[in-house]
Parts: sequence; structure tokens; C-alpha cells
Amino acid sequence: MSKDKKSSISVQGTAITILSQREDDYISLTDIARYKDSERTDYIIQNWMRNRNTIEFLGLWERLNNPGFNPIEFDGIKNQIGLNSFVMTAKRWIEGTGATGLISKPGRYGGTFAHKDIAFEFASWVSVEFKLYLIKEFQRLKDDENSRLSLAWNLNRTLSKLNYRIHTDAIKAHLIPAAITPEQARITYANEADVLNVAMFGQTAKAWRDAHPKAAGNMRDEAGIEQLLVLANLESLNAEFIRMGLTQGERLQKLNATAIRQLQSLSANFALRRLGGADEEPAA
Repeated sequence: MSKDKKSSISVQGTAITILSQREDDYISLTDIARYKDSERTDYIIQNWMRNRNTIEFLGLWERLNNPGFNPIEFDGIKNQIGLNSFVMTAKRWIEGTGATGLISKPGRYGGTFAHKDIAFEFASWVSVEFKLYLIKEFQRLKDDENSRLSLAWNLNRTLSKLNYRIHTDAIKAHLIPAAITPEQARITYANEADVLNVAMFGQTAKAWRDAHPKAAGNMRDEAGIEQLLVLANLESLNAEFIRMGLTQGERLQKLNATAIRQLQSLSANFALRRLGGADEEPAA
């Protein structure tokens, strides 16, 4: 969980923590329960999990989304529902059934988290009104995140295109003789583009298309923000290498080493920002 993205929204005056893992969002049930009773959040969650409808809902969710779910243990739990001695906690549910829809985090800033599908169900049990506000604020957060990502992606895509012009100008000035056909010039440009592709993505444009025949765009259209930013740097750097007279093989080695180094640096920086950290100020 150390690489989770952590964010927070305010729902009717209550701060709700959200953890994002890969493609999934987990919302704090502990924070939702605090809206109902800030002193007995664990009791509220346990009371919800004693309910037959809750257990059946959790079981169905796991069957649909978790191939590692233990149906035998689940049936045993269902048989205990209704007994005075029946007590269910998130930790027991996770350990007994192999569930992935709930997460139990220890410590001062821990608590019980649930996949958004389950969290919305719990919120409805706590308060239908609160659930509607929770969904509204959660969607607002997702829309804001998507908008920022789209803006950053388009900015870096534009930067890459501008540097590509610098790159092609260098090819035209230093690598293409005066008397050749347009087809020969096109081949030279394509070969140099593939120098960047191999340095950045580890394969040529044709190799990528062969591996992704159903893709609507090319490998650069599918690239992430960090990759596009590094690619823009490589295009400018390769233009300088061409002017310096370095061979294609020399340039490829230098560009690949630069791509690896910059991607490692950017990935670490992006991960730090996703965790809410801050970059250190450079020494004076």
C-alpha cells in the first residue's frame, strides 16, 4: 500500500479519505462511519457487517471481481448470520475469504477502506442523503483529476511535436544530401524517428504496430506523460548530436542512457507527488 495515491474530499463537513490503487479507488469506511458517530466508528462498521444483506452483497461483489475469493469460507460465514455470537470485522472477512473489496489498515492513520462500489453501499446504510453527497463529491474529484491529466498530456504532446520540428530540421540540414528523391528523404526521416522510438520505447514504430494491430493511434499516442516529456528532450538532444556529427549507433546509445536516467528521475518525482510529498529545494 506504500505506493497508493491518497486524496481527500469533504462531504457534509466530514473529511473522507480515498486511496487509489492502479485502476481502483478505495474509500474510507471509517471516515464515513465518523459522520454517524465519531466515537464508535469500528462498532458501526461491525454492526453493518453483521447484516445478512451486507454479507451477501460483499460475497457477490467478490465473486464478480475476485477470482481468488474463497466461496467455502463464505458459505460458512453465511451459516452463522443470525446467531447471537456472530461478529464480523473487516480483518476477519479479508483473512477468511481472501476478499479484495475491503482493506484493513492498522495505525493512527489507518482504518477500514472499501472499493467504491462497497463504500457507496455502506454510505447508503449510514444515510441515503450522505451517500448522494458522497457520490457527487467523489465524481467531482475524479473529473478534476482527469482534467489535469488531460491538460498535462496535451501539453507534453504539443511540446514533443515542436521539438520534432527541430529534430527534422537537423536531419534535413546534416543527413540528407541535396540530390535525392522525396521517397529517399522520407526513409531517412523514418529511420531517425525510429532511433528515438528504440531509445525511448525499445522498439521501432513498425514493431509496435505489429504488436498492437487494433490500436487506433501509434506508440506516441499511447505514451504516458513522463514518456512524452522525455521524448521531447530526446528529440532536441538528438538534433544536437546530429549537428555534432555523431554516428547513428553512438547517438542511439547516448539517447537510450538519457531516456532511462530521465524516466527513473521523473517516475520517482511523480510517485512522490502522488503520495503528497514535496521536492526538496536545490541547494543555493
